[in-house]
Amino acid sequence: MKLSMSSSVAADRARVFAALIDPEVLRRTIPGCETLAATGPDAYEATLKIGVAGLKGTYTGKAAIADQQPPERLTLSFEGKGGPGFVRGSAAIALTADGDATRVDCEADVHVGGLIAAIGSRLVEAAARKLADDFFRQLAGTLT
Repeated sequence: MKLSMSSSVAADRARVFAALIDPEVLRRTIPGCETLAATGPDAYEATLKIGVAGLKGTYTGKAAIADQQPPERLTLSFEGKGGPGFVRGSAAIALTADGDATRVDCEADVHVGGLIAAIGSRLVEAAARKLADDFFRQLAGTLT
């Protein structure tokens, strides 16, 4: 499934980019993130507890950041699994200056399986958008 999301963060591009690759900032701002530990350069393991609709459950997974072009873009690859199923994919993230703020555009290609796939793509997409909105709201709060 393809997902496109955009958000505006009231901080300059360099600060937003730095926050998007800082494990401590990410641990505090990713909804439901219980642990986030570096396993190598730009590679992480995480535990998330999600409480959204048919996605409820605890997930463990891995994420890696690649193709970094500070402060313009980066690519995030991820995979995770939990009781409700699995998710894996990648997201191309672009940062554009927008006055005193930064516009963050994300184009993701996501594959889900197990019970998550059974609940339907509309519900999965709505849940992903809610989690992304929560993340960007927390990120903006952290940077201001």
